[in-house]
Amino acid sequence: MRASLPRHVPVLVIGAGQAGLAAAWWLQERGLTPGRDLLVLDADADAGGAWQHRWPALRIGAAHRIADLPGMREAGLGFADAPRDRPASEVVVAQYRAYERFWRLDVRHGVRVDAVRRAPAPAADDVAGPARRSAAEQRAVTTRPHGEAPTVEGDATASGRFRVTGRDATGPVTLTADVIVNATGTWRSPFVPWYPGRDRFAGVQLHTHCWRDARRFTGMRVGVVGGGTSAVEHLAELDGVAASTVWFTRRPVHLVETDGLTTEAGIASVATMDRAARAGRPLPSVVSTTGLPHTGYMRGLIDRGALVSQPMFRRLGADGAVLSGGTTLPLDAIVWDTGFRPHLGHLAPLRLREPAGGVRVVDGVAVREPHLILAGYGPQASTITAAHAGRVNALAALRALSR
Repeated sequence: MRASLPRHVPVLVIGAGQAGLAAAWWLQERGLTPGRDLLVLDADADAGGAWQHRWPALRIGAAHRIADLPGMREAGLGFADAPRDRPASEVVVAQYRAYERFWRLDVRHGVRVDAVRRAPAPAADDVAGPARRSAAEQRAVTTRPHGEAPTVEGDATASGRFRVTGRDATGPVTLTADVIVNATGTWRSPFVPWYPGRDRFAGVQLHTHCWRDARRFTGMRVGVVGGGTSAVEHLAELDGVAASTVWFTRRPVHLVETDGLTTEAGIASVATMDRAARAGRPLPSVVSTTGLPHTGYMRGLIDRGALVSQPMFRRLGADGAVLSGGTTLPLDAIVWDTGFRPHLGHLAPLRLREPAGGVRVVDGVAVREPHLILAGYGPQASTITAAHAGRVNALAALRALSR
């Protein structure tokens, strides 16, 4: 039986995917003790983050790369030599589960956070400060040499800056925290764009979030919508299974002649994301900033004519897509590989949204709430830079904790 949740924790990490685990590792490395000074909550019942929900045909290395978490090598783990013949979901779950155990991060799985609010101000008779409290009642923040490794000690029931509510298997949960590192990713917020007639289409409609395998579409005429790697993977799976496939994209597909994301493209993508985050604008899709790598995996599809895109349809009818010229293309199914949005609904009570529609984030810190760190948001979204971003977010959290 696992320990009950504390009433208060100095630093709370929400989400145990790549961004959350990387931040938690660095926080522990800088002196915080998991379960006392640091708590990680995750809505899923098992380790693995969003990867545990990916479809079985997805393999590591085909179109996706996964970077190692900090401290993975010391734990005897890593993705460089991970199996390529097993589903990526199984591989990542096993690696993350072992990682959590080895580093004793005390991740509490199966705890869903529903809302984060600013905690009420302390009562007037509690504002007198440390002079009226015993040493055991004070939460002290001390700093190691060089000023970057605070540790926390003292009263674990003190009122924090945030009030967090949610649920686990036993019922409602409530706790307070001084600093929050939000690492909830995007998987729980799939995005399906609105197109005229979408609700009139009589065929199957399915988003990446719900994809399992191509067999469901055997013998069907399938339209695949989206210009990213998920669309390419699904077109590959449908090739030879569906009666026909049509690839719809909002913009022309930019194929990059490389077997992977180049350093230059990566830097440019991060810069574009960073500008959007700093301005509080909605984040662009990653593929719109990098293009699609023209890999060997894709060349076979191109040679077979299975990877030719065409502009988006004008609208949907009951029996198919009405193209820009007015003709109707008969379809039995639409696969919406249209991406995800940051999963931030539980942060709505904090009113972080800017008029432009996004959240202003500078170096991982929410501008409207500097005690909130948005891990994996905007320029940190790349899986390649998660280890470095984890350190940046941990140091930001420690700076906030010391204020």
